[in-house]
Amino acid sequence: MSDASFQLPPVVNEPVLSYAPGSPEREELMKTLQEESSKEKDIPMIIGGKEVRTRKKISIHPPHAHAETLGKYSYGNSRHVKMAIDAALEAKPAWESMPWEDRAAIFLRAADLISGPYRQKMNAATMLCQSKNVYQAEIDCVAELADFFRFNAKFMTEIYQQQPISPKGVWNRLEYRPLEGFVFAITPFNFTSIAGNLPGAPALLGNTVVWKCAETQIYSAHLIMEILQEAGLPDGVINLIYVDGPQAGKVVFNHPEFAGLHFTGSTGVFQLLWKTIGENIKKYNSYPRIVGETGGKDFVLAHSSADPKQVATALARGAFEFQGQKCSAASRAYIPKSMWKEVRQFLRNDLKSFKMGRPEDFGNFINAVIDEKAFDKITGYIKKAKTSKDVRIIAGGEFDKSEGYYIEPTVLQVKDPKYQTMVKEIFGPVLTVYVYDDSQYEEIISLVNETSPYALTGAIFSNDRASTLKAVSGLKHAAGNFYINDKPTGAVVGQQPFGGARASGTNDKAGSILNLYRWLSPRTIKENFLPPDDYRYPFLG
Repeated sequence: MSDASFQLPPVVNEPVLSYAPGSPEREELMKTLQEESSKEKDIPMIIGGKEVRTRKKISIHPPHAHAETLGKYSYGNSRHVKMAIDAALEAKPAWESMPWEDRAAIFLRAADLISGPYRQKMNAATMLCQSKNVYQAEIDCVAELADFFRFNAKFMTEIYQQQPISPKGVWNRLEYRPLEGFVFAITPFNFTSIAGNLPGAPALLGNTVVWKCAETQIYSAHLIMEILQEAGLPDGVINLIYVDGPQAGKVVFNHPEFAGLHFTGSTGVFQLLWKTIGENIKKYNSYPRIVGETGGKDFVLAHSSADPKQVATALARGAFEFQGQKCSAASRAYIPKSMWKEVRQFLRNDLKSFKMGRPEDFGNFINAVIDEKAFDKITGYIKKAKTSKDVRIIAGGEFDKSEGYYIEPTVLQVKDPKYQTMVKEIFGPVLTVYVYDDSQYEEIISLVNETSPYALTGAIFSNDRASTLKAVSGLKHAAGNFYINDKPTGAVVGQQPFGGARASGTNDKAGSILNLYRWLSPRTIKENFLPPDDYRYPFLG
């Protein structure tokens, strides 16, 4: 037990380096990229702190060069899922009884390793594995992941400090226990930071975790585990497995010690998992916590008072950074007729200046989409748009997967505000624009609110305060992250906690204190210093 009340070192957001020509970080990263791409890695699962390999090996290919090979990983099965659960449950007693400051120290050290000696290795892994340009990688796998680990430690101490009042003769205490059982974390390909935070946040609070990452993110996920182990994470606290989703679910969701799901992925999968958990509810020792962030159909609404160049810049960045493969990416835009000509021209000019290719070439703003399945889905929407009389292709529209999964940033203008690309999540570099009469602004607010089942992010551009307030009020439930005169992407830990509602998830706000509460099971302790020795109350006299 500790004999002092400890305070964390000051927590601030990790600075994002520029990687400008001639900068030392640029030179170091280019060297690291060459080193990492020149060798093929043998990537094992990590179960109980041990490297676990299987005979079934699957190759990892960069999305931008699928003829090249980064390495091979060992593919597991249901037996490995059970091994991971057993390891998590075995590690749990020692981990949850470890003093909070020691748990915090591990994740704070991991953050310093990520932002220090492992910085360029993290960037290189994310650039090669997920085809991110240097800036998108830096803000994700370095700055945001370090922020998650540091701010989560800060939020943990704030939670522990919240204590009930104690009247005379009584000491009331609140103990914040971890959940009873293990947590299952399912993470996506598009953000290395999310991949680290979903198992990391529950673990920091004393939970042990089985972590299933996306197969297209294994290369950088394994590096996160290496860093956590170097930071001192005990064996079995987080167990990284590479297995088929349904196989994993069959084992996990039938286990009595299943205590929580931390998920980022598709809405359909999340709803299926929720249904499965509900159907199995009698099997569990406790009611599992379900936390999920899923899809989005994120909007930009411009008022006629807005600056056309600012609107165009927000669309160029918000729709096409990381090839639109962000849950928060601008996917539908509503532009007033009076400014559409200017916005269209600015947007076209920006897209013409975009360079597309491998992320190792720092001049490329656009890289490849993640895999062939995503390529085929996204290009399917573009092909249909080309044959529709009600759709006009404003920019882009071409694609090629002969060497890598490349899709030109594409802008569609539609006559029907309920056309499929205005409604369905595409998760790629496709932006659909609907042009409205300036006088219909209030009607458009209602249209934006009703068009999509999602409610993740959204942005409005307006320099007229009354019009701004109308949109803020009318779109109150349309986005969990709402932006005024800014693009709908780029949430920063500690500044804009991230998450949406409706079909976009449980809105538990990763990067905030709210998310951490979900991984705790409080216990109230009342200690009476002078217990009564007579049952009789005064009213009986």
